[in-house]
Amino acid sequence: MAWHRSLVLAPLAAAALLGGCVYRPDIQQGNLLSVKDIEQVEVGMTRSQVRFLLGTPMVSDPFAPHRWDYVYRMAYGRRNRAIDSAHFIVFFEGDTVVRVEMRDTPATSRASPPDRTDEKKGEPDAGAAPQG
Repeated sequence: MAWHRSLVLAPLAAAALLGGCVYRPDIQQGNLLSVKDIEQVEVGMTRSQVRFLLGTPMVSDPFAPHRWDYVYRMAYGRRNRAIDSAHFIVFFEGDTVVRVEMRDTPATSRASPPDRTDEKKGEPDAGAAPQG
């Protein structure tokens, strides 16, 4: 009887222990734009020039053809669940740019994820030269 009970409890214990081992991938969505590219968009440019410079917009609403939205969102899964986002809007009149708007500023460095929350901050590196 004890042997039968252990056969039932072993899979339940394994499921409880492995329940915390959930893989959460980093999820990147939208247009990854650099500040350098965004700053090159000027009033008077054509739609094709903007598309060449920034790529196809993430949102091109058929009910608002005068507006292109470039949206970027990066959700870091397992690290600290931080979200990095940027939102850039280009307004057109006819075929030319009349105004640009930055809703969210892109991060300075998209290559590296944000700092982990479990790392100690504010401590100098062991190999760093002392200041003073």
